[in-house]
Amino acid sequence: MSGTAGGRLVRLAETGRAPVRFLLDGMERTALSGDTVLTAILTNAPTLRQAEFGPEQRAGFCLMGACQDCWIWQEQGPRLRACSTPVADGMRLLTRTREDWP
Repeated sequence: MSGTAGGRLVRLAETGRAPVRFLLDGMERTALSGDTVLTAILTNAPTLRQAEFGPEQRAGFCLMGACQDCWIWQEQGPRLRACSTPVADGMRLLTRTREDWP
């Protein structure tokens, strides 16, 4: 998923903010300071993650942290809500759980 060119969201304004670099499934991506993780990912990829219980792709739903549709994983293991977490320089994010996790 993260190797796909183009994102679901297209930035039309506020393009002058400082860049923030993060890794998404091991690939370096760029967002802008002040972006949520959801915005950072969806400006770089067509979907946020794959659903846990099927092949459907997810892209967030309520955008305020209530529906739990935007959970993604940090490379260290803990998951976070992409819609309400600011992206930070150096974040290492995964769109699916790692194979070696129990």
